[in-house]
Amino acid sequence: MTTPATSSLSPDTLWRSAVLIGTPDSIAAVVGSLGATPDSPRPLGCLLLEAVEPTPSHVAGIAVIGTIDDLQRIHTQRGLSAAIVSIPSGMPAATLRTRARLRQLGIIERFVPPIGDLLSQPVSRPHAPTAGAGVDLVELIGRTPYGIDRKAVARVIEGKRVLVTGAGGSIGSEICRIAATFKPSQLVLMERSENALFEIDRQIARRFPDLPRKALLHDVTDAEQTLRHCLHLRAQTIFHSAAHKHVPLMEDHPGHAVTNNLFGTKSIADAAMATGCERFVMISSDKAVNPTSVMGATKRLAEMYVQAMNQTARSRPGTRTSFTMVRFGNVLGSACSVLPIWGAQLAEGGPITVTDPRMTRYFMTITEAATLVIQAAAIDAHDESKGPAPTVLVLDMGDPVRILDLAQRFVALHGFEPRIAGGAPSRSVNAGVRLTGRDIDVVFTGARPGEKLHEELAYSAESLLPTPFPGIMALAASARAQIDVTSMIAELSATRHAQDRGEIVAAIRRHVPEMSDGSTPNSVHTPNIRALLAVAPA
Repeated sequence: MTTPATSSLSPDTLWRSAVLIGTPDSIAAVVGSLGATPDSPRPLGCLLLEAVEPTPSHVAGIAVIGTIDDLQRIHTQRGLSAAIVSIPSGMPAATLRTRARLRQLGIIERFVPPIGDLLSQPVSRPHAPTAGAGVDLVELIGRTPYGIDRKAVARVIEGKRVLVTGAGGSIGSEICRIAATFKPSQLVLMERSENALFEIDRQIARRFPDLPRKALLHDVTDAEQTLRHCLHLRAQTIFHSAAHKHVPLMEDHPGHAVTNNLFGTKSIADAAMATGCERFVMISSDKAVNPTSVMGATKRLAEMYVQAMNQTARSRPGTRTSFTMVRFGNVLGSACSVLPIWGAQLAEGGPITVTDPRMTRYFMTITEAATLVIQAAAIDAHDESKGPAPTVLVLDMGDPVRILDLAQRFVALHGFEPRIAGGAPSRSVNAGVRLTGRDIDVVFTGARPGEKLHEELAYSAESLLPTPFPGIMALAASARAQIDVTSMIAELSATRHAQDRGEIVAAIRRHVPEMSDGSTPNSVHTPNIRALLAVAPA
């Protein structure tokens, strides 16, 4: 929040009453940049992120006037107007705290990434603004995202014909944008929503005018037409992103979930093998592990089909298609995800809704998820020298995040104070900082049908294997994957059109017997991937 007095200052006066915040090295780099800019104002001092011994009196000629813990006192004494902040990317918690403190005091902030961090970031395009777009999603998660091995990815995309299903969705469209930077010989955007297809095609055309592309308005569940398209296109790399993802809706429409998630996957996977596609990568979900929802169970059915296809491809001479699927959790900032909802609620003055104070989820940003999915395509599922084919890949999403904590950070980063409805203001985020402005209530709505308190990324029977790429782990196929999917396809093909919801769900359960109603957890939720890797077999 900017005070009226601050907003009326001229830029020169504003920055002469500013402070620099960061580490000694990052502050020195900013001072060097300011010195190279003609007539740049001289800040009144600098604040270190933490005390160091011995404490320097100056950094690059700028007086050290304290640490970040002294911010409120110095602001009271000197009336700070603005701050230039430079914090290394390996300190996301410090970035989160600093931004919140500055906003709560009404100090204008400008965050400057250290040049080393800036040069090391993967190449990606910004997203269109959404509700709550002023929040840095990486800061909100509190975890440094992984980059991409561009040389390895170029091997499977550059000069190749690439097809993306669900190309107009949040993940699918980002896969398209990133894949386009690798100069495929053709990029095919397959999408059944006319408006979504128009938008992603427009974006690709504007940003990559010389890239050969094809916008294909098509429903992947139409198996015959899917095969015709693939015979004509001869895609060499396919990213299968099309799916139904909303848990409550799929509880009410299980037939649609089976049709889209299982039979849509079958349609494009069958076409991939029939047309000699080199690599097929399916996007799965942590909700497929010990599912409690129709959505999660149908994603598990799709996983089982892709695993069976990979076994068939490996045993059939002359078949070159490698089938891989990537599991990850919730994606922040995607369409209809929690942040746009919270943004709209905040704009209306609250309250912010949270399902359950105990609920946790794994989170990634759209760009990080799409980046790692593309990276996964570079893992050769047929490299026998490295052991069993890693059909299932899991993305390192760090520790699960409590939804309540995420909501409190979101509110605090907008300069308000989160308050548990009916109770005192929450102090679990940015403890010790006196928040200003009106309170925003956080209310609990209760879990909806099919929702878990805690998600999982792996079954206990799946053992974790390292891959050449940071952030991606492989799960060796379990005995469960050795099933014959013929009976599964036959039964669900007939049952999915039934009028009785219970009949469809019962058929799903027969093929995913671990599916529960979510009232009691059927396993302990998975720890973070780094912890799993520490006990993985050699």
